[in-house]
Amino acid sequence: MPPKRVSTATRQSKNTKKLAPAGQLKRHAAKILRQLNADFPDANCALVHKTPFQLLVATILSAQCTDERVNLVCKDLFRKYKKPADFASAPLGELETAIKSTGFFRNKAKNIKACSVELVEKFKGQVPQDLDALVGLAGVGRKTANVVLGTAFGIPSGIVVDTHVGRLSQRMGLTKNKDAVKVEQDLMQLIPKDEWIGFSHRMILHGRQVCSARKPDCEHCSLETVCPKIGVST
Repeated sequence: MPPKRVSTATRQSKNTKKLAPAGQLKRHAAKILRQLNADFPDANCALVHKTPFQLLVATILSAQCTDERVNLVCKDLFRKYKKPADFASAPLGELETAIKSTGFFRNKAKNIKACSVELVEKFKGQVPQDLDALVGLAGVGRKTANVVLGTAFGIPSGIVVDTHVGRLSQRMGLTKNKDAVKVEQDLMQLIPKDEWIGFSHRMILHGRQVCSARKPDCEHCSLETVCPKIGVST
């Protein structure tokens, strides 16, 4: 009986290498960290802002939206509304119109307004430099709080896990988890605390410029010999 023909799609099976033991995994993470630091020495947050509050608003708007679009919207938004008190007193419909192009605008406008009210009433219009206080604000989750604390205040409260960081962490063999909170916990065990802020920025840049979701440029990637390419078709 002739052997079955194997289709191209079948031959392009996915790499399913397991994670390395703990000690080896830390050394693996250190290699990745060193190379990312060399590739993106000046990496920073892509959201344009002048104050911690502007960064907070921009980060809320960035959910399911590109940074480029958020920066474009915020350019006009921050001309009109400069402080939490301005957003707190703005009509909800007016805010919705101003941010409509970022998507999910009704929920985002409601959260930004409620968050601004809380900042005015509880924190004298200042963004708190505390993770629990930030997460307690309307529309602010752990990722947003980590962005604000890390970028605006230089406080390494955690590692920002967006879609790029989550995807690359799995692909590079740094975690088997998909849940952002669990991915962050895994990364925090591997990456030195003083590198948490920069690591997120560099992973995001690497994901945008080199290691895209559908067509990672492994051939020209500086991590090609280090990365196990988990989930990448071969």
